[in-house]
Amino acid sequence: MTNRNVLRTMTAALMFGACALSMPAMAGSHNDGGHAMAKTTIVEAAAANPDFSTLVAAVKAAGLVETLSSDGPFTVFAPTNAAFAALPAGTVDTLLKPENKATLTKVLTYHVVAGKVKAADLIAAIHAHGGSYAFKTVSGDTLTATLVHGSVKLTDESGGVATVTATDLKQKNGIIHVIDKVVLPK
Repeated sequence: MTNRNVLRTMTAALMFGACALSMPAMAGSHNDGGHAMAKTTIVEAAAANPDFSTLVAAVKAAGLVETLSSDGPFTVFAPTNAAFAALPAGTVDTLLKPENKATLTKVLTYHVVAGKVKAADLIAAIHAHGGSYAFKTVSGDTLTATLVHGSVKLTDESGGVATVTATDLKQKNGIIHVIDKVVLPK
């Protein structure tokens, strides 16, 4: 599997704060007047979208397919193929090696939150906490969300910043929010 084959863009008509974004619909995620009629799991939706092929390859290599296909619910901040491609050369190939499974698992679970976190709820938490909201991920590490010019930004423990580009892509076992960078724990 090539490192350029990552999960890319899970979409539907979205609204995140004051910014509305239009993106192509993801398989299994339908928007019916604001009521999603999800038919697929998070993993199935990602696998059906060529923009997320690297993410899917990583989820498989880490042995997380069964977990992320379970009832959950989960919220996944899903990096696109372009987000993985922006990592230093060789990073994805190195992470996909069997001997690096623990590190890969830590990186991937850093993108997952237990429960359903809708965009409106995340924005409300940012406002309620004075403009910055820190939350724990499944990996046990912290991401910090802020709102900058109508866009939600996620700052990782290493100081990297990802922008949420698509929100509330509802699946039968949770929600996907698309991000433009891979976030990394310390």
